[in-house]
Amino acid sequence: MTSSSRRAEETELVVVPARYLGRWIAAVVVVGILAMLVYGMFANERFHWDVVGQYLFAKPVLAGLGRTLMLTAISMLIGIGLGIVVAVCRLSANPILSTAAWAYSWFFRGTPLMVQLLFWFFLAALIPNIGIGVPFGPELLSIDTNSVISPFTAALLGLSLNEGAYMGEIVRSGIRAIPPGQTEAAKAIGMSRLQTMRRVILPQAMRVIIPPTGNETIGMLKYTSLVIVIGYSELLTSVSIIYSRNFQTIPLLIVAAIWYLAVTAVLSVCQYFVERHFERGFTPVKGRKPAAPAAAAAVPGTGAGASPSIEPELEPSK
Repeated sequence: MTSSSRRAEETELVVVPARYLGRWIAAVVVVGILAMLVYGMFANERFHWDVVGQYLFAKPVLAGLGRTLMLTAISMLIGIGLGIVVAVCRLSANPILSTAAWAYSWFFRGTPLMVQLLFWFFLAALIPNIGIGVPFGPELLSIDTNSVISPFTAALLGLSLNEGAYMGEIVRSGIRAIPPGQTEAAKAIGMSRLQTMRRVILPQAMRVIIPPTGNETIGMLKYTSLVIVIGYSELLTSVSIIYSRNFQTIPLLIVAAIWYLAVTAVLSVCQYFVERHFERGFTPVKGRKPAAPAAAAAVPGTGAGASPSIEPELEPSK
């Protein structure tokens, strides 16, 4: 068989795509389950979608949503600040600082968040008055603990201190992901430890820190619902007050779930753009070919589109 006839047969071949029967079966099962769920949600009158629409934009619900967002933002800001401090102390050569930071992380990660919230709310039972003065000396100012620890203060303390312990581990992992040569190079040009951390290490570590921080922010949004145990009127507390009056429990819980899902979707989009911003310089841009090295482009015959150079043949030695 000649090469020309072989090429003719190859051109006449019909390429049949592979059939993945398992994928089609799984897709049909998933679509069927989704269809049944959607049908059940809208066919079941006990969902009371009219009640959901009535209270979705009610003033008490929107006020609770605003307090949820405020508590989430403030707790995350404090938690991130504490996390940076804890991470730096954990990596410190000072054994006292590293041990204290480890103990902080161990305690707040080892106790349930609800227990911490209740502890801060009932702090007056342990410390009736908060005194300010000379250590082991006279007391200059005394404040009633109940006047200081309000439900909002207790919620803020519990959420932010707990978040600081987790953020400390996230920041520490991001810092340790940077090669030690970066620190050595910064020291070689005369940077102090603080300058190295602020200008060299942390900007590069953000690529590792941002994804789990975004997840922690979304988690914090949902953790704020735990403050219902101390009576702070956030989103879940607001809807619980309403359904305790009209006994429409399921529709009001659906209202809260819709708002949690909506805010989570917005935070997820924001997280995507922030991650893409800090990925610049580490991930190649899609659809763009990497540029040829300057050294290779400078050599004749090695640049893009250049024809290979023909070297002269050497005569064999006699």
